[in-house]
Amino acid sequence: MISKKNFAKVSATLGAVALGVSATATAANADTIYTVQSGDTLSGISYKFAKDNSMVNDLAKKNNIQDINKIYVGQKLIIKSDGEIQEYNAQNAANANAANNNTQATQQQAAQAQSQASQSYTSNASGSEAAAKAWIAARESGGNYGATNGQYIGKYQLSASYLNGDYSAANQERVADQYVASRYGSWQNAQAHWQANGWY
Repeated sequence: MISKKNFAKVSATLGAVALGVSATATAANADTIYTVQSGDTLSGISYKFAKDNSMVNDLAKKNNIQDINKIYVGQKLIIKSDGEIQEYNAQNAANANAANNNTQATQQQAAQAQSQASQSYTSNASGSEAAAKAWIAARESGGNYGATNGQYIGKYQLSASYLNGDYSAANQERVADQYVASRYGSWQNAQAHWQANGWY
């Protein structure tokens, strides 16, 4: 027979163990396998996960990267939820893959929502502004949303970093309008700059 005191101790112990297991599972769900993409830098990867450059040296050290300015497409890193970086190996990959599968559906839903939002942009350029915009698009890509030239993407040959991975026609239109408005003030001014310099 268990006394009330012993019952309370056993209950408290089991509760603490259950909470500990729960906390461990939560932390494991946030592990990420990161595969280096074309154009990535250690500082860019650090910014993606820590929103600053604080992880650059740890990334280099824990992954035996001799020159922080040289990483290779396809290189894999595991980044823990607390920002800890681990060298890629089979055991770490299995743990991170299991955790990533739990959140994949949520990420796909978010991507679909973003894609739907980006498909509904209408430019406010009209008249001579629209003509200048079309003139630049014709010179940059022949009006082709799928055109690429190194890091420059799409109809307006915008830097891939401006497009944030969304190369849809609507996002290209939106970002081009924002870029021209902030840099030149108008499409006519951007056209004048292009005519004088061969780029905008």
